[in-house]
Amino acid sequence: MTDQQQPAALDAEQVAAYLRQHPEFFVDHEELIPELRIPHQPGEAVSLVERQVKLLRERNIEMRHRLSQLMDVARENDRLFDKTRRLVLDILDATSLEEVVGAVEDNLRHAFQVPHVSLILFNDTPLGVGRWVSDAEAHQAIGGLLGGSKTVCGVLRANELEFLFGAEAPQVGSAAMVALAHQGLHGVLAIGSPDPQHYKSSLGTLFLGYIAEVLARILPRFVALQPSAR
Repeated sequence: MTDQQQPAALDAEQVAAYLRQHPEFFVDHEELIPELRIPHQPGEAVSLVERQVKLLRERNIEMRHRLSQLMDVARENDRLFDKTRRLVLDILDATSLEEVVGAVEDNLRHAFQVPHVSLILFNDTPLGVGRWVSDAEAHQAIGGLLGGSKTVCGVLRANELEFLFGAEAPQVGSAAMVALAHQGLHGVLAIGSPDPQHYKSSLGTLFLGYIAEVLARILPRFVALQPSAR
């Protein structure tokens, strides 16, 4: 008579894998729960149920913290939406190029609390309102930023900041810039902050992009009526 083959011993990883696949195991084997001991703090031990309650409590606190963060983001988006709506309405109510430029700069500086604002339009023949530069000058200074329609955010080069913000450039730590292009009109709208971390490359730019799209569609109708400064 041969000895019966002994079953292979289970290691800790196999036990853990089995429990993950059968989370109801201790529901059907409640008699084992009092025998289990899980380290909690040095010199102490708690039952599995107590440990589970603690973990659930910690996860609940974490989820409430995440929910609070989401609510803060939602409230901030609501505020940004309201400010953007008012800015767009001011642009739509404008009756001249001067009023359009004033509405953009005043709203961004005061309602949005942006310390540095720059609206530059490109044209070989400068007009009497706002800041105008030639296409050649613009591409020479910030050509690398004009390649796409997306907003550019982050720490820009010194020559780029000087072109966008002029004398205020040394005070700008980071900036966000979006190109304007519609019906032959080209330009840029840029905002800056003294904080180098404020406008990060990952910063959401939905509202700035939306303002730029509205502005690019409104400006051509007034530019055509504006007399040349020369």
